Amino acid sequence: MANTSDIRNGLCINYNGDIYSVVEFLHVKPGKGNAFVRTKLKSLTTGKVIENTFPAGHKIDDVRVERRKFQYLYTDEGGFHFMDNETYDQVALDEAMIDSPQFLKEGSEIEILFHAEKNTPLTAEMPSNIILEVTYTEPGVRGDTATNVTKPATVETGAEVKVPIFINQGDKIKVDTRTGAYLERVKA
Repeated sequence: MANTSDIRNGLCINYNGDIYSVVEFLHVKPGKGNAFVRTKLKSLTTGKVIENTFPAGHKIDDVRVERRKFQYLYTDEGGFHFMDNETYDQVALDEAMIDSPQFLKEGSEIEILFHAEKNTPLTAEMPSNIILEVTYTEPGVRGDTATNVTKPATVETGAEVKVPIFINQGDKIKVDTRTGAYLERVKA
């Protein structure tokens, strides 16, 4: 058992019969009244984000989790298949357990959170950004650069990303996996 002073980003807790990860927290000490901790919690089973306020000193049931690096192999009707880089064991996950499955490409590494006592996968976290090749995009029209003009581009995983007009087919780009936004062009 822990209490509210132990709350930090990434902490996994058992709350209302579900396992949640702390996304944001803020310790508040008002001038009048008791201190409290305002949190945003993300369910590791459904992905739903809720807001909750804990009074200061409140006991919370923390869950011990392990982060393990896995390599993405392939997708079929059984789900997304990953291989442990150390033991070569394979695990299959549902699409709902993965943060941004549209950006997964074969061979990419992700972290999977496991419940330490039950040894069951809880969720898969993509790296914050990934480098992908543009497989299709319309050519940019000269003279359309008065403002930040974007165009749709399809990357090698099949996902669509809005890119600046100077990006061409065959270019490699860095994409933010949390928002799906274009970050920069990568030199080959």
